[in-house]
Amino acid sequence: MDPLTQVAAFSAQRQLMVESQLRARGIRDERVLRAMAHVPRHQFVDPVYWGKAYQDHPLPIGHGQTISQPYIVAVMLEVLALEPTHEALEIGTGSGYTAALLAELTAHVYSVERHQDLARAAGQLLKQLGYGNVTVLVGDGSEGLPAAAPFDAILVSAAALQLPPALFEQLKEGGRMAIPVGPPEAQELQFVRKQGGQAVITVIESCRFVPLVGS
Repeated sequence: MDPLTQVAAFSAQRQLMVESQLRARGIRDERVLRAMAHVPRHQFVDPVYWGKAYQDHPLPIGHGQTISQPYIVAVMLEVLALEPTHEALEIGTGSGYTAALLAELTAHVYSVERHQDLARAAGQLLKQLGYGNVTVLVGDGSEGLPAAAPFDAILVSAAALQLPPALFEQLKEGGRMAIPVGPPEAQELQFVRKQGGQAVITVIESCRFVPLVGS
């Protein structure tokens, strides 16, 4: 397949993903849908998985980590109600896919990854794709990024056993967080809003993520 034909084929697959996996299942935020139709998910996985890149399931990216399924990513982005002026924190950069989506939707993204190799590769790829508004850092995601806080939104791409206090503290008043919580066999995706300094938590649905490792 020549390069132009391949680009067109992947674009068509993304559009099908948006319509059949996201819009059809209730995702309504048009900015989120446009971002997911634009970001080339296949670029964030090994070429051996390109044929599965736009299917609705996780894919391995090395170091025991995965790129999350598109629908769950869309749900998390939608509940965050992101605005072009927002600053966002992502915990668990992985290959950089969700960071790219956040970069499409916000002014700046700080993304923390504990695996140096993944962080380096993600940072390089994001720059190659033109995402100059993403800062990828190596660190303990459970501690967040106090130096850049507070954030309008925090998206956590790994499951914590409970809501990490450090992350909640780094939300602005009125800020929002999407985070999977619970042990591997019983995780739930939680939407957390900081209201009057307190956590208002809504359970969205069951999910399965790799565990959040940190202090």
